Amino acid sequence: MSNTFDVVVIGAGPAGYVCAIRAAQLGKSVAVVEQWADPKGKPVLGGTCLNVGCIPSKALLDSSHKFAEARDHLAAHGIGLDQPSLDVSKMMARKEQIVQQLTGGVAGLLKHNGVTVIQGRGKLAANRKVQVTDGEGAGDYQAEHVVLAAGSLPIDIPVAPADGDRIVDSTGALAFAAVPERLGVIGAGVIGLELGSVWARLGAEVVLLEAMDGFLPGMDQQIAKESQKLFAKQGLDIRLGARVTGSETTESGVEVAFTQGDETKTEAFDRLIVCVGRRPQTADLFTEDSGITTDERGFVFVNETCATEAPGVWAVGDMVRGPMLAHKGSEEGVMVAEQIAGKHHPVNYDLIPSIIYTHPEIAAVGETEEALKAQGIDYKVGTFPFAAIGRALAAGDTDGMVKIIADSNTDRVLGAHCVGPSAADLVQQILIAMEFGSSAEDLQMMMFGHPTLSEAVHEAALAVDGKAIHMANRKKR
Repeated sequence: MSNTFDVVVIGAGPAGYVCAIRAAQLGKSVAVVEQWADPKGKPVLGGTCLNVGCIPSKALLDSSHKFAEARDHLAAHGIGLDQPSLDVSKMMARKEQIVQQLTGGVAGLLKHNGVTVIQGRGKLAANRKVQVTDGEGAGDYQAEHVVLAAGSLPIDIPVAPADGDRIVDSTGALAFAAVPERLGVIGAGVIGLELGSVWARLGAEVVLLEAMDGFLPGMDQQIAKESQKLFAKQGLDIRLGARVTGSETTESGVEVAFTQGDETKTEAFDRLIVCVGRRPQTADLFTEDSGITTDERGFVFVNETCATEAPGVWAVGDMVRGPMLAHKGSEEGVMVAEQIAGKHHPVNYDLIPSIIYTHPEIAAVGETEEALKAQGIDYKVGTFPFAAIGRALAAGDTDGMVKIIADSNTDRVLGAHCVGPSAADLVQQILIAMEFGSSAEDLQMMMFGHPTLSEAVHEAALAVDGKAIHMANRKKR
């Protein structure tokens, strides 16, 4: 095997393997270095997302949703059955089978595109030399371009150190052998809400301890407040302004101490999940003379095209500025591969969709009302509830709404927000329109199939100008 390549990518997650494939498609000789390996030393591809993040969590979210539907909602459809049984081990086996299928698919794609996979821990040295240790591919490799795509890790907190048993991080929460009777979750962000939802649907009493005083502060607050009400109705106990000060494991579980306002409280749980965010995995990733610099949190400094300060070295995904999202990292990987090949492929950082895969889903793209107010931009808003959509009513899935925000002067769509069934797919429709600079009127004039959930998008766009058909309007146009 050659030790010299046009491109060496360190990390085979969604940012890294996508970059490697695209660079190979563009005629470059490419190697990808991955430190994860199975017990036989075979590289485990796909990174956090495919192995212990996006994919396994969505598998459990889907399984738990089906269980809750069978237990709580099928009777309304005239379907009678005894109390459904739950086999957690079978559910976990299904999750693992999906993970293996997808990671195996990544291996096949890399092989098909002629990408060399090197197993071991990669480290960037000066002049684009990549030192690989602790694996079958140990050795030094030289590249014209190096792409850092090592991803991120869960943040640990001293007041609740993970022990892999009673106190776990998001990875451990995907592998419980049984449903906890009482589950504590530190953090009511995306990961905390999704994992809390999984185990609440399966029968756990779930308490989320969120240090922030507001719920989902980065989201549009009308959508956030509506979401909070829906989660409360589902039984999720969300404690805002709850700052954990300590924890102690016992024979039966975990005792958690926290402050809320002026009060000091304790709660006892069988298990505790710590979900307070993630940090870039940049420790020991490059030598001091590599030319790479980071900020105080460990994020690699890059420009708008993900080039670092070191010539020929790039960084993408969770290691650089912007939201830690797989789709953002993948698009950056493509952008870098195109840049290396002398092509132009910008990423529109203003239109990155954000999704929480609870049920109902929460999705957003573009500006929130709060951000527009802070910028002094005049805007208009249209909302439409799923309760007035025939398809949602027929499915018995009527919680939530679609919200569209447009510029008052130009009518250009500035933001789209949704909580409800298929929220991610509906917001994606609006994102496509926004990418082409569409106005609210453009959406108003489009024909939407009936009966579909997407009619909520149409009606929300009409509501921007007080023209919604299936609701009482304040404006008459």
